Order: sequence, then C-alpha cells, then structure tokens
Amino acid sequence: MGTRVLPPALLPLLLLLLLPLSARATAAAGEEFPRDGRVIDLDESNFEAALGAIDFLFVDFYAPWCGHCKRLAPELDEAAPVLAGLSEPIVVAKVNADKYRKLGSKYGVDGFPTLMLFIHGVPIEYTGSRKADQLVRNLKKFVAPDVSILESDAAIKNFVENAGTSFPMFLGFGVNESLIAEYGRKYKKRAWFAVAKDFSEDIMVAYDFDKVPALVAIHPKYKEQSLFYGPFEGNLLEDFVRQSLLPLVVPINTETLKMLNDDERKVVLTILEDDSDENSTQLVQILRSAASANRDLVFGYVGIKQWDEFVETFDVSKSSQLPKLLVWDRNEEYELVDGSERLEEGDQASQISQFLEGYRAGRTTKKKVSGPSFMGFLNSLVSMNSLYILIFVIALLVVMVYFAGQDDTPQPRRVHEE
Repeated sequence: MGTRVLPPALLPLLLLLLLPLSARATAAAGEEFPRDGRVIDLDESNFEAALGAIDFLFVDFYAPWCGHCKRLAPELDEAAPVLAGLSEPIVVAKVNADKYRKLGSKYGVDGFPTLMLFIHGVPIEYTGSRKADQLVRNLKKFVAPDVSILESDAAIKNFVENAGTSFPMFLGFGVNESLIAEYGRKYKKRAWFAVAKDFSEDIMVAYDFDKVPALVAIHPKYKEQSLFYGPFEGNLLEDFVRQSLLPLVVPINTETLKMLNDDERKVVLTILEDDSDENSTQLVQILRSAASANRDLVFGYVGIKQWDEFVETFDVSKSSQLPKLLVWDRNEEYELVDGSERLEEGDQASQISQFLEGYRAGRTTKKKVSGPSFMGFLNSLVSMNSLYILIFVIALLVVMVYFAGQDDTPQPRRVHEE
C-alpha cells in the first residue's frame, strides 16, 4: 500500500488549526506562575496559560469598586497559603472583570464577586461560604476523590479528622466501592464518602455497628450518626444517602435553606421564640426522636428572634403563642393541623405524635405564605450582588439623564405676534 501524501492545498489549513494549540502550549510552558500561597493577578494575556499550567485554579472575578469584593480580598489572602499546601494544591487568583470584561463574559460573570474553581480547565462556580476557614474546607471537598479508600484504623482516623465538621460523611465498612461510587460523584459537593477495606473491632465499637456490610452516616457538626445495613441495591440505598445529607432536625437559616432546595420532602417546621434558649434545646431533642421515626419528612426549627422576616411569612409575630407547628411544602403553601397548631407545656412528645397523626390523616387547613416563596427567599440570598449592580446602574442612568437635561446653550426668545 503506498504512502498517502497530504495535498499541498491543505497544508495552510492544517497549520491554521494547529497554531492556537501550539501557542497555548508554548504560553503554558513559557510562563511561570507562583505557587507559594500568594494570590496571583491574571488578565486576558495570561489567563489561558494559567489554566494550562495549573490543575486546580480558584479565581475571584472582582470589580475594584465592589464592597463585597473588598471584604473578600483579606479572606482569600488568608486562605491562599493553606490551599497551596494541600496534597492537591489549589492556586488562588483574581481577575479584574470590570476591566477585562471579555474574559468575564466568556465565563458568564454577571455579578461581583463571582468565584470559580477550574479543575483541569473546567469551571465550577463556587457559591459557598467566603470566610477563609470555610473556604478551605469547601474547596478541599471539591478536589478530593469521589470515594476515598481507607486501608487501616489510622487511615480512618486521619480521614475523619481531615474532613472536619462542615460536611456529613458516609463511611462504608465491608461495602464494595462500586456500590457507592455513583453517590460519591452525585453528592460530591455535599458530603465525604469513603470505604474502609481493613479495620479492627475497636473501629466497630467506635462507630457502633456489629456486622458488615454497613454504611455509617455521620454529621460531626450536629453529633449525629445513623446506620444502614442494606440492602445495597435499588432505591433504599439512595434514599438513605439523600435523607442523611441533612441532620435529623435542621436549624433553618440562610445556609440550610439553600440545602433544602435539593430535597423533595416536606418540612415539619417548629417556630420558636428563641431557638437558643434552654427550653428550645430540650424541644429539639424531642423533635430529633420524632424525625428518626419519620424519615419521609424533614424536621426543622427557627426562632423568631433569629429570623423574624422568614417567620412572619407564616403569619407569626412576636405576639403569637409559641412554639407553633406546621408542615411547609418548601414553596408557597403550608398546612396547619386542626387542634395541634401549637405546643403546650407538659408532654410535648405526645403532642408532636398527635400532630403527625393528624397530618397523615389529612386533618389540616392549607394556607399560603404571606411573603416570598421558598424560591423567593433563595433567590434573595444568592442574587444580592446582581441587585446591587442593578441599583448602581439605575442610579448612574438617573445621573446621566439629569446632566443631559442641563443644557447651558442660550435659547433665543420667541417673538409673539398678536
């Protein structure tokens, strides 16, 4: 068979196609980026080179006039050296997207600051906490394996310590990695997953399981733990994982409200006067027992003292008789159970049981929230930057229109004839 020769007419086209790839590779190889924990400045001239040279690049698209951006800057300066020292180092960079608008537009930047983690050049928008310590915790989760393999008691201990308390974790003992790999990928941003291949009886005692295979779900922040012995096929495993992403009783605040967006269950909401006082703490313990027996519902609580704007959407004010129980669909409707609208002093566990029995029997009155829906609250939490920008633009337009109307050119007097 003869050797095929590329037609001369196609040579310029081939060179045209290969030139951008060659230029990018040359740029990546020719430019050195510091990896010593400093926040580096990027622009349109070196951004692509940074993506080619750095596996994990965390970018702050900012505007110099943005107040939120100014407050974020010291947090990034604090987090950068810690992120650079990880086993999978993350380099922190910033781009003045107000100046380099074409670059910001390319990655969909429509508010400031916009944070993105580029993993091997692929962008993932980051919307988590911007405090330095939480930033480190969250980004460690992004670059961790979907499922970690633990070969000893020491490895298990190190994994749990390094995971911290910000995310729930799922530890499989005697569980085939392939059975939970799917959930490790699916819920990567929300939980840690690991499989222990070798462990002692001390570990079984510490994590309170007596047979294998076993999947242990742990919420370090809330000191909660639950067990799943199978079956590890079908929907039961995913139901356990999905339901265990939240603690048994969820304190409702700006962060947990976002987490509820991914859960399809209705919320048994307890409205308190102050969710931090001693009586409320005791009531939450009772709610935890009820939640454990009713996993098809999410149990949550909120204090009017802590978040009155949210509580008022359920027609509750500081003069209302509390605690109050209702079932919220996480959107525009909620249900009151006839005869069980509030908890009296005394046997509150029995009152909660009667409330749940009445709800399941359909003895309820449906009502509409009087303020923003769930999505309204959620959008108000995640879209404030866009709101600030919109207000700024409107104010700027008003000023421009005002000055445009101030014309100092002398106008000729009109002559009126009778």
